[in-house]
Amino acid sequence: MNMDKLKTILAVGETIAVEFKRGGGKIEADTYQTVCSFLNRFGGDIFLGIEDNGKVIGISRKAAPDIIKNFITIISNPDVFIPTISLSPVILEYEGKTILHIHVPPSSEVHTYKRVVYDRVNDADVKVTATSQIAAMYIRKQNIYTEKKIYPYVRESDLRLDLLPRIRIMASNRYNGIHPWTDMPDMELLRSAGLYGEDKATGEWGYNLAAVMLLGRDDVILNISPTYRTDAIVRKVNTDRYDDRLIVQTNLIESYTKLMGFAEKHLLDKFYLECDARISLSGAIAREMLVNTLMHREFTAPYYAKFVINNDQMYTENANRAVTGEAITPDNFEPNPKNPIIASFFRNIGLADELGSGVRNLFKYGRRYSGKDPQLIDGDIFRIIVPLDDSYSFDFGTPQNAVINP
Repeated sequence: MNMDKLKTILAVGETIAVEFKRGGGKIEADTYQTVCSFLNRFGGDIFLGIEDNGKVIGISRKAAPDIIKNFITIISNPDVFIPTISLSPVILEYEGKTILHIHVPPSSEVHTYKRVVYDRVNDADVKVTATSQIAAMYIRKQNIYTEKKIYPYVRESDLRLDLLPRIRIMASNRYNGIHPWTDMPDMELLRSAGLYGEDKATGEWGYNLAAVMLLGRDDVILNISPTYRTDAIVRKVNTDRYDDRLIVQTNLIESYTKLMGFAEKHLLDKFYLECDARISLSGAIAREMLVNTLMHREFTAPYYAKFVINNDQMYTENANRAVTGEAITPDNFEPNPKNPIIASFFRNIGLADELGSGVRNLFKYGRRYSGKDPQLIDGDIFRIIVPLDDSYSFDFGTPQNAVINP
């Protein structure tokens, strides 16, 4: 690690991936808790010899080799860490003081320290005891696509096949009248879309979770995913309760239509021209927010998704299989579909575009709608926050002399 990077870390302070420890003659238990939480989250860096406020106090240079030896012995002990790990602490010199740097990479497994699971939440190490939280951690670690889970007892009668004519039209319109789904029989379309198939791990055949969420009858969806719903709420006047509310618990196709109608009802449709064509800024932004929360959520998690419109912002929240835990921008974004079957279905019927376009569109149109950038936060709860300013007009430059980056 170079000194410029270390100076930046000291200036920023502790984060979800950085932890400072005072150190001393030995490594305390809370350092091992941090090692465990970093392994179970996104990895991170531990610095011994630094106070919580970023002040470098150093450790004994003479004692550093023994500290490293003891550290390696403990993390390699199966009675302490399960599974055991291999890390290589590095001795750094900073302004005449000795620091011990421990880089902890993310792990593909769930680890325990003294038989306790720890997770990283913001800049704290937290014990995880709830079965649902530990299960979510395994899902995140093993990169399991829960949308592929087969439900062998789901039948055609459990699905809204009456939606398929509409879906064929949407797919045809998306591809200028040429799409293979247009003339496919129903069963062939469902197989083509990846909604029916074989679980290679168990040998079971049937409809998967993606099929249920996209086309299931409402009672079937709630039987399989009892906490599935999206709360759409407006809080502008009555901020303690709400001014309007819509609870959506139907298939993803009709959920999109209902939620977009709610957004159109409550958002200003400001005038905006793009290449001599009028674009609905509010519609473009709401589309990206709602498509994301519908097709990328973790349907097995016990968390109600939300779409909330306030005076100064609107936001979506949904359960998520986090990848980085960081804020997402067009510069650092890497496409990572959480439900690739559902995402592909949405693209085929024109509700979504190529991967990554949603982030670019949110920043592009968000700046033109309010003059401010949105926030996208990739955590166990994925959040999109879009600022609102009813007095702002991109065409008239309100506030005056506003400069909007392209």
